[in-house]
Parts: sequence; C-alpha cells; structure tokens
Amino acid sequence: MSAALRRELRAASGFTLIEVLAALAIGSAVIAATAVLINNVALNFDRRTGLAGKTDQLLLAVDRLAADIGSARQVKQGDGADATAAFNGDANQMTFVTGSGAGGGRGEEVVSLQVEETDGVNHLVRRRARWQGQRTPFASVALQDPVGVIEGQVDIAFAFGSTGPDGTLSWSTTWIGQPLLPRLVRLTVRDRASGADLLPGVQFTLRADAPIGCAQPGAHADCVTGKSASPKETPAKDPPTGARR
Repeated sequence: MSAALRRELRAASGFTLIEVLAALAIGSAVIAATAVLINNVALNFDRRTGLAGKTDQLLLAVDRLAADIGSARQVKQGDGADATAAFNGDANQMTFVTGSGAGGGRGEEVVSLQVEETDGVNHLVRRRARWQGQRTPFASVALQDPVGVIEGQVDIAFAFGSTGPDGTLSWSTTWIGQPLLPRLVRLTVRDRASGADLLPGVQFTLRADAPIGCAQPGAHADCVTGKSASPKETPAKDPPTGARR
C-alpha cells in the first residue's frame, strides 16, 4: 500500500480521540452553564412570586386591622376620677372593645392583637370574645378564636399616638390606664434580614376619640367640646292669613 493511500484512509477514518474528548468537555460546559442559568431564572421567579404573595397578604392584613382598630369604642372602666378607657397596649400587643359591625355583625366584642414567636417566626394573632358590658372586668375577658394576621421572619411592633394641647403629635410604646383612647395606632413590620420596613407609614385612626363621659347614657353631643347645650330658639310662626305684618 502506497503512502498516499494510507494518508487518504487516515483522513477518512473520522475524529481522533483527543478531538472527541475536547468536544465532550465543551458540550458539558455548555450544558452546565445552561442548567445554572435556568436554575437562577426559576429562583428569581419563585422569589418574586413569593414577594408578591406576601405583599397581598400584608394588604389584606392592613384592611383587617384598619376595620378592627378604627371601630374601637370609648368604654369606661372604673368610677369617678379613676375611670380609664378599656384599652391596653404596648409594643407587642393591644386589647380594646370594638363597636358593632367590626366582628361581622356579631355585636360588640373585645379584640386582642398579640405578637407571638414560634421557632424564630413572629405571628400577629387576633383573638376575640363577646363584650358583656361595662360591668365586665376588661382584663378578665377570656379571648378565643385565634387567627393569624401576619407571620414571617419579621419584627412587629405597635406605637400609640396622641395630640397635645398645641396640636403636636407624640408617640408612645405603651397605652395602659389612660382616660382616653389613643388617636392613632402605628404598626411597624420590618424584615429581619434586610431591616426594610414592609409597611412604611401605616397608621390606623381611631374614630372614637371623645371623652369617656360621652359614652354614658344620656350624654349630649356637646360633651365632645365640653360646652353645655344651648336652648333651642323657637321659630317665629307665620301670621294668620289676612293679618297685618
């Protein structure tokens, strides 16, 4: 066999082993890079979907809390100068009496919002009980029907706002034994990992901000300002037909 024929046979025999191994290495690298890319896309999609779900849950929680806190009633506990509002609150909990309609038409209720931690996860739990009237000791009401409102690896805290004589707003982390309800309640929910405020600027207005005396039977509307009721003026009657003016 001539040398030219041998060269032609070697050229027609295909790739060498080194060429095949190099092609396999390149293909493996391409496949690995593609798998990493697909995994990153899937993780980002799941993360964004989870954030959207958490955002929707927070919005629903805000609506629920706004209905409860906004319907808090000015209820008297005690007599005379020692009378206080049926409202206890600190950074981790608040308990108050809601008006009819806040519990879905069940009548007046005592509502508690309590921050509880389980295995490093914080839960804002809502409990309720039927309010039996002012003679019922506020602190001894047995709350039940726990419902989770907010949960996650977040820090949850309440603050209570009131206005001073000059109209300035001040905040406190406790509201216990006060004669009136706070004017505002601020809820802070911060992500533990990033420290980001998940509900920036969320404040709930308590609509019942009148003095306790206004909650007593027979109280006049002017008790809000402390003014006494002015006698109603008797409207002048029209003269009889044909009479002189």
